[in-house]
Amino acid sequence: MNNRKIVIGTRGSKLALWQAEWVKAELQRLHPGIEVGLNKIKTTGDKILDVPLAKVGGKGLFVKEIEEALLRGEADIAVHSMKDVPTEFPEGLHLAVICKREDPRDALIAQITDHKSQITNFGGLPEGAVIGTSSLRRSCQLLHIRADLKIAQLRGNLGTRIKKLDEGQFDAIILAAAGVKRLGWADRITEILSPETCLPAIGQGAIGIECRIDSEIYDLIAPLNDAETSICVRAERSFLGKLEGGCQVPIAAYARIESHILSMEGLVGNLAGNIIIKERIEGLPTDAESLGLALAERLLSRGAKQILDEVYGRCVPGIDGDLAS
Repeated sequence: MNNRKIVIGTRGSKLALWQAEWVKAELQRLHPGIEVGLNKIKTTGDKILDVPLAKVGGKGLFVKEIEEALLRGEADIAVHSMKDVPTEFPEGLHLAVICKREDPRDALIAQITDHKSQITNFGGLPEGAVIGTSSLRRSCQLLHIRADLKIAQLRGNLGTRIKKLDEGQFDAIILAAAGVKRLGWADRITEILSPETCLPAIGQGAIGIECRIDSEIYDLIAPLNDAETSICVRAERSFLGKLEGGCQVPIAAYARIESHILSMEGLVGNLAGNIIIKERIEGLPTDAESLGLALAERLLSRGAKQILDEVYGRCVPGIDGDLAS
C-alpha cells in the first residue's frame, strides 16, 4: 500500500493549499515511501468574487466540484476547511477524518497607520467604524453588541482582504484566527475575539478529509483523525443539521470537552443583530450528536424557527453556516 499514489483534491487558494500540503506531509510521515500528489480544482465559489455568498448559494460552492472529482476517481481524498462542508454528502462519499483543530475563534485585525494600529481591541473601535466581513454570523453578533458599526462586504483570499484593509477600505476586518495563523499573519491580529463576543462557525479551525465510502484509502488516513476534535465538530454539525441551514444564516456553535464533559453553546440570530437566541448544553462526549440535536431543539422552542424562516425567505437554498475565512 505504501507504494501507491494518493491524489488529494483541493481548492487552489493559499489556505487550501497549506491545508492540503499539511495533510500530504503527515501522510508521508506516517507512510514513508508513499507518493502524494495534489489536484487543484477551481470551485464555483472561487469564481464568484463580486457577489455576497448568501445570494449565490453558499457552502456547497466550495466543495461541489471537488466531490465530483472524487466520484470520477480524479482524486482519492478531498481536504476541506470543515466550516465549508455541508452536513449532507453525495451518495458514495463520506467524511472520514477530522484533524486536530487550530484556534476556532475569530480574529479582529485593525488598520495600521504609521506602523501602529490606533485600535487595540474590539471595544476600542470608534463610533460608526467600518468592519469588513461577508459573514452574516459575524455581523449579527457584532451588531448585537455595537449597533453603530457599519458592516461592509469583504471577499477574496486572506492576502487580498488584508490589502483592502491596509488601503483604508475598512477600519478593521474579521477573519478566522486559524487561517491567519496558518498562513503566517499572526502578528497582524489585533485581538482574538472570545466566544462570548463572537461564537465561532460550525467546524471553524478544523480540517476535514472526505473520501469514497468504498475506498481502501481509509486505513491510511485514519491516524490523522483527532478523537476530541471529531467529537466536538460532529456535535456542532448535528446542531446545524437539525436547524436545516438552507442558506448563509446567522447560526453559530462551539463545542469543547473539559474534565470529560462536552459543553456546547449555540445561537441563532436575525440579520439586523437585534435578536439573538443563545443556549448552552452539557453532557457526555459519547452523546455528542444527540446533544447537538437537543441544543437545536432548545433554540427552536425559543423562537429560532421564526428567525430562520425569515432569513430563508431572503436567500438561496443550499448551504449551512458561515463561509468567510
